[in-house]
Amino acid sequence: MRNVRLLFICSRNKWRSLTAETIFQGVGGHEVRSAGTEAQARIKVTAGHIGWADLIFAMEKKHIRRLQEKFASELAGKRLICLHIPDDFEYMNEDLIGLLQSGIGMHLSLPEE
Repeated sequence: MRNVRLLFICSRNKWRSLTAETIFQGVGGHEVRSAGTEAQARIKVTAGHIGWADLIFAMEKKHIRRLQEKFASELAGKRLICLHIPDDFEYMNEDLIGLLQSGIGMHLSLPEE
């Protein structure tokens, strides 16, 4: 089986999705990218990101709504999962890493550290 391409989405791509990209990059051989839904995002999500991804993890329901509004056709047949992680954490925060690992682990088998 080929490696899974994971896309993590939050608002500004500075803390939550960037942390996810950092901690999951290369784990289990998976490819990982991250982007944000807002105009001022570090990397703004594009149709290209959606097309590239096998599995899309959004931090909050509002991110899923924004993706569905903007990329309805690109999302057809894609798995879009909400992790329900609020914007309460800074980059590489220990609690955030724990939430990401448990949230992703429910959907994807990752090797143990």
